Amino acid sequence: MSGLTLRVRGFSLDPAFPPTVQGPRPMATPDRFPLPQVSESTRKPEWLKVRLPHGEGYERVKAIVKRTKLSTVCEEARCPNIAECWGGGTATVMLMGEVCTRACRFCHVKVGAPPPLDPMEPVHLAQAVREMDLEYIVVTSVNRDDRPDGGASHFALAIRELRKESPKTIVEVLIPDFKGVEKDLTTVAEARPHVVAHNVETVERLTPTVRDRRAGYRQSLRVLEYLKRRPEGLYTKSSVMVGLGETDAELEQTFKDLREAGVDVLTLGQYLQPSQYHLRVERFVSPAQFEAYKRLAESYGFLYVASGPLVRSSYRAAEFFMKGLMERERLERIG
Repeated sequence: MSGLTLRVRGFSLDPAFPPTVQGPRPMATPDRFPLPQVSESTRKPEWLKVRLPHGEGYERVKAIVKRTKLSTVCEEARCPNIAECWGGGTATVMLMGEVCTRACRFCHVKVGAPPPLDPMEPVHLAQAVREMDLEYIVVTSVNRDDRPDGGASHFALAIRELRKESPKTIVEVLIPDFKGVEKDLTTVAEARPHVVAHNVETVERLTPTVRDRRAGYRQSLRVLEYLKRRPEGLYTKSSVMVGLGETDAELEQTFKDLREAGVDVLTLGQYLQPSQYHLRVERFVSPAQFEAYKRLAESYGFLYVASGPLVRSSYRAAEFFMKGLMERERLERIG
């Protein structure tokens, strides 16, 4: 198989929200695990400046996406990794349309009343993945609260089609909360993706400010815990943004909460304000402090932690880890 990886992601936008977030500045970390201090400056630092997309790999992905009629959100979401990912032969597209029914204040995708689902979308997605000969695919979506099951059955069909058309491809799904409805979560789990991700996004105190009012920190933890308890033996994953006004103590509590929910893989990345209508950046965290957060999170027993300014929930290093883990499991089964 080729090294090409397809990622499928979704976000939301509501220009009515103010571009500020209230809350105290980060406080000192407990003495038992000291963290290096960072400047409170909100001027974008050098380590967040990335090259403009170009090159043979970038153009190749553009051509594949256009030919297979996949809808990408790499540019719309203003992902800082677009140069690395597209230049390295990866792409980001979205399942269930481009309009989200929720208005999270960190996201840069249209919000409103989405059109009906395309019943052939899972089939077309699977055919495109087969043509690209992918090793690992991450499938996510906008929220579809307009659907009776939140789009869970659509997700499940996509998973089954992917596993049928590309049986050697590792399938990860980054799902909405489906309002916490266990029946809908079961629909996705029974389709047997290899990895299920659901993002808490931020610490508990900031959740009402950062995420849509229909989302909830505790609800997200319950979603992750339910998926981990299920008999399918799924690996679970979640992601947290920093720079929204959270404290170090709150981050540590979030690490604890995620591990208690059974989460296996954690990604930590810098929040970047996509437009003047979105929440402002309260601080830029240095690579050194991200490394300290990584060590702290690892102390709670995650299988893997990816932590860095440009890390996002669908991060290549985490994918490489999961591929290695799955390969070891395969060898153990046949050994």
